[in-house]
Amino acid sequence: MQPLNKTNIILIGMPGAGKSTVGVVLAKHLGYEFVDSDLLIQKQYGKLLQALIEEHGVEGFWRIEEQVNASIVADKTVIATGGSVIYGTKAMDHLREIGTVIYLKLPCGEIENRVGDLTSRGVTRQTGQTLQDLYDERTPLYEKYAHITIDCEGKQIREIVAEIAGL
Repeated sequence: MQPLNKTNIILIGMPGAGKSTVGVVLAKHLGYEFVDSDLLIQKQYGKLLQALIEEHGVEGFWRIEEQVNASIVADKTVIATGGSVIYGTKAMDHLREIGTVIYLKLPCGEIENRVGDLTSRGVTRQTGQTLQDLYDERTPLYEKYAHITIDCEGKQIREIVAEIAGL
């Protein structure tokens, strides 16, 4: 495992993996800023994620997400990304350049227990695509872009934070 680039820490993973929750606690622990890229998108466009998906379609939303994530300027910041950030090559290349990308990995069953209604959460998926389909499609991309993978199964937030902080 490579040493942690302490400039910025970027958290990627499925919806419900704990990116925002871990991100806030990790930022406090390290004395870093915290940015949730989903909130940046909502602020920049003045709409909820689900409204943007409905208005622009799934692929249109991915373009918005890529543009916003590719333009993040940060220093000593923990960045929690949306689950679909990995569809934007420019965004992921940028995020990998400005910090260490950490994949918070959880089994699909645990994700399912946490997320509830995918539509109300603003989760992008193609018509008819199940959570398992999404998980199977995204997992190789999370693994491709991650500098480090943290297995979060059965772990408390503080354990995950301590593991990342100890890298």
